[in-house]
Amino acid sequence: MDVKKTLITFSADPNCQEAIADWQQWIINEKQASVNTLDAYSRDLSVFLIFMTEHLAKRPSITDLVELNAADFRSFLSHRLIQHEKQIAHSTLARSMSTIRNFFRFLEVTDRGKNKILESVKSPRLKPPIPKPLGEDETFELLKAAKKLSGTPWIAARDFAILTVLYGCGLRITEALSLNNSVIPFGDVITILGKGKKERMIPIIPVVQEAVNAYVSIRPYNDGKEAPLFVGARGKRLNPGIVQRQMRKLRTILALPETATPHALRHSFATHLLTSGGDLRSIQELLGHSSLSSTQRYTSVNTNHLKQIYSKSHPRSR
Repeated sequence: MDVKKTLITFSADPNCQEAIADWQQWIINEKQASVNTLDAYSRDLSVFLIFMTEHLAKRPSITDLVELNAADFRSFLSHRLIQHEKQIAHSTLARSMSTIRNFFRFLEVTDRGKNKILESVKSPRLKPPIPKPLGEDETFELLKAAKKLSGTPWIAARDFAILTVLYGCGLRITEALSLNNSVIPFGDVITILGKGKKERMIPIIPVVQEAVNAYVSIRPYNDGKEAPLFVGARGKRLNPGIVQRQMRKLRTILALPETATPHALRHSFATHLLTSGGDLRSIQELLGHSSLSSTQRYTSVNTNHLKQIYSKSHPRSR
């Protein structure tokens, strides 16, 4: 699989740039990473090299990178922490260091050089954010409004169907948009290929079946089993940006916070299941989390919800 061309540039000397190109191909071919993962890794490495160019006052070579010391890496971390205080996502710093370690490991296994210091450099531990789901009433109002978002009936049905799938199945937006017509008609369960090429089984509730079937029945495009299920106005696979744009419209209409994104529907799926008595292990499986700790974040949301109920309802809290 060829590396997807992007606008990402790398501030490094020619030999280092050649190593970066080989590293990108290695990520795709050997690590089986998705194009989105490669894009994220590449951007992280680009940020690191831009900083090092300023830090070293020149475009770094492989030799320069191999000779970096602990103070150099800590300077980069401090730089990123300052940016983190400006509302950079909590996972950015950890992922940046993971990317850097990955690239330096590649330099080592390809006999280009080894930095002996990097192993001793630890990333600052950041508290993961609490997911921000929509309330149940907010979710139902959003889905109801989605039916009227477009004046074109089949597009309105599509918008409702995709948002219903995100909430009713807890899918990531990329997982939902990667579905093909081969899943139609929906049975009681579908198989989803998630992060890391991991498969998981997702039960399909009737409201999801009905929404998707209604959309498919009036969709003007039906190009066979391997064609995309969710399509844009020209019949091509629906772009995530379109779904995000529709959510922005719904936020404005319903006066919802900026955290009301397509991914918030996945958070809502997990939180509402937990609130209704679902167990963490089952929710972990449904979400496709490799670690239970990722799923445990939703217990904080549930605790906050219970505290709100307590403060409103308990006679001694007034």
